[in-house]
This record gives sequence, C-alpha cells and structure tokens, in this order.
Amino acid sequence: MKSPAHRTRDIERQAGYLRPEHCAPPPLRYGSDTMWFIRDGCGIVCGVITWFLVFYAEFVVVFVVLLPAKSVIYSLFNGLIFNALGVLALASHAKAMCTDPGAVPKGNATKEFIESLQLKPGQVVYKCPKCCSIKPDRAHHCSVCKRCIKKMDHHCPWVNNCVGESNQKYFVLFTMYISLISFHALILVAFHFVFCFEEDWTKCSNFSPPATVILLILLCFEALLFLIFTAVMFGTQVHSICSDETGIEQLKKEERRWAKRSKWMNLKVVFGHPFSIAWLSPFATPDHGKADLYQYIV
Repeated sequence: MKSPAHRTRDIERQAGYLRPEHCAPPPLRYGSDTMWFIRDGCGIVCGVITWFLVFYAEFVVVFVVLLPAKSVIYSLFNGLIFNALGVLALASHAKAMCTDPGAVPKGNATKEFIESLQLKPGQVVYKCPKCCSIKPDRAHHCSVCKRCIKKMDHHCPWVNNCVGESNQKYFVLFTMYISLISFHALILVAFHFVFCFEEDWTKCSNFSPPATVILLILLCFEALLFLIFTAVMFGTQVHSICSDETGIEQLKKEERRWAKRSKWMNLKVVFGHPFSIAWLSPFATPDHGKADLYQYIV
C-alpha cells in the first residue's frame, strides 16, 4: 500500500494535473538587478533586532571595554578585529536577506512554456499548485516567500528570507562571522572583568560601576547565546553542503535522485569555483562554474 506522499507524487505525474490553461502568464521581470526583499512582519522585526544587537555589542566593546584600556596597541588591535568581523557579519546578513535565494519564475506553468520544454514521451514535470510554477528537481514551496525556491534549505526569520541555491553562501558566512564576533566579545569581557577586579572600578570604565556591570553582563549573555546558536547552525549548514542534502530533504527523508559529488565539489558549488579568498567575502558573488543545473525534467 502506498503512503500518502507517494499517492501525491502519482497525482503530480498525471498529465491532466498540470492544467496549464488555469495559469496566467508569468509577471514581467524588471531586470536581474531588482532587489529581493520579503515583506514579512516577523522577519523584518527579527532582522532589525539582529542589527540592533550587533550595534549594541559594538558600543559596549568600544566604549566600555577598549577605550578605557591602558594599552593603546591592545585597544587598536582588538578594535580593528572586532569591527572588521562586525562589518563582515552585517554585510553577510544584508546579502542573505536581499539576494534572491533561487526563486522559480512565478506563473510559468503555461501551455507555451510547457511546449518549449520539448518533453519526450514518458518525461514528466512537477507543478506547484500554489504559485502555478513548473518546479525544477529539489525545489520546494515556501509559504512565507510565497514562491518555489530551488534547493531550499529552510526559511530563516533572522535573515527574513529563504536559504536556497543562490544565497546559501551568505547565510553560512553570516553564521560564521556572528559566532566569531560573539567568541571575541566573550574573551574581551572576561579580560575586562579581570582588569576591573584588579584596579579601581571607577578607572576601568567611563561609566559608573553599576552601569558597567550591567552592560557587560548583558553583552556576555548575548554573546554566549548567539555563539551557541550560530556555531550549531554553521556546523549544520556545512554538513548539509558537504552531504549535498538540504535541511528539508533530510527532514522529509526524500529519495536521492541527483548525482553524487565529492564534498570539495559540493563546497565549490556553493562558494564558487575555484577556491579563493573570495569564499570568505560577502561582497563576492560566487562563480558556480560547471555546477549542475537542476532540471525541470525528471
């Protein structure tokens, strides 16, 4: 006896299921440079909170920890590293949020488009009834973005976007830089507490001792929380990339129907060909090179 999931796939394989006459022509596109942004209230609030917390960490580290330090070299060195990580984290967040994750053209399940595929006898295509699109293999529909996303991993409210084929690099960099800046903040706070215990509390900060303690404790809590969260997320994303299996595919235990590649090749598909320092830059668009395109025909 077939499972409900298998029965649904059998229905999708029927020719009548497509019903191209029910689909309107796809909307006009105004160029590839049009910014992608999801108008979701929860996602926008989470994105604003993310930026606020990074700026709060910048404020405490610079004005509470580094400026009162006795060593100018110590302040400049750690300030340069911390601010560089902060800029890279926010740039990665902005790119992950405003980059099209790999949305399938909406409403392309038209008679003309299906005929242009030049299907052979026995070949089938999948249609999403929600956005009236012909889905490539490994694409899934996101109820928040209201689009089918190619190689969709999950929808993340913290970046107010799906993590998919075209923006996974930026999401991975975002989690990496947030975990690094959180770890750095914890080290700086620990050293500053030691410095304040050894010296007069009125000399180790430009703020009053109670205010200094509250600001440092809040930063310590924030840094520890985000270090754990982003480090775990970074690890799961790297594992997902190396195994070439998205979070949704792992959750649904979908049958593997795509060619198996090496872990190194899977990394290059996401971060670009060939390996370079650009892998660590959110300002560099990955060159997918000879990466396989996921086809409409299965």
